[in-house]
Amino acid sequence: MYSPTLVTDLSELMQIADLSRKNLKFHLTDEEKKLQGFITWEYSFELLKQMHEIAPSVIVKHNDQVVGYALTAFKETAAVQPEVVTMIEHLETLLFKDKSLANYRYYIMGQVCIAKDHRGKGIFEMLYQQHKNTFGSRFELLATEVSTSNHRSLQAHRKVGFQKINTYRDALDEWDVVVWDLRCNIEYRTGNVEE
Repeated sequence: MYSPTLVTDLSELMQIADLSRKNLKFHLTDEEKKLQGFITWEYSFELLKQMHEIAPSVIVKHNDQVVGYALTAFKETAAVQPEVVTMIEHLETLLFKDKSLANYRYYIMGQVCIAKDHRGKGIFEMLYQQHKNTFGSRFELLATEVSTSNHRSLQAHRKVGFQKINTYRDALDEWDVVVWDLRCNIEYRTGNVEE
């Protein structure tokens, strides 16, 4: 059974760091990246601990193992992860529904990753529904950036309800900026799901 929840202990953060390391695009073949997607940033255990002190991230567990995570990054995360400063500066120049993102209560999805053997089982939707359940009363929007070459991730984000508001290129990659309106009444299955 799969159980969506929030990170509560250091062993879960260690499992997230391990899952992050295994799914970095630099460790995958071109075929794996194309079919399975990838992540760009490696999150160390130390950084995950610092982020957790600001806000807990969402995980899905299976038999006490973390098989998926969706990292929470409030604006305060910029104090421990400098890349968030750059992201916020860019986000706040953008519009969503003809209004500056700076005028919304929003937070950032740091990264989403699901263990290879557990993909295609609804875990992605569980992670985001848990985010909405946990943070939806405090925030209006959830924003993130997805590599334009990560077609699997872009498709999964669209399925949840994210909308593209911008595309830009930096030294690392080309990115679609996507936003999920947490005020929408889109409901996905929650709770424990059988395999």
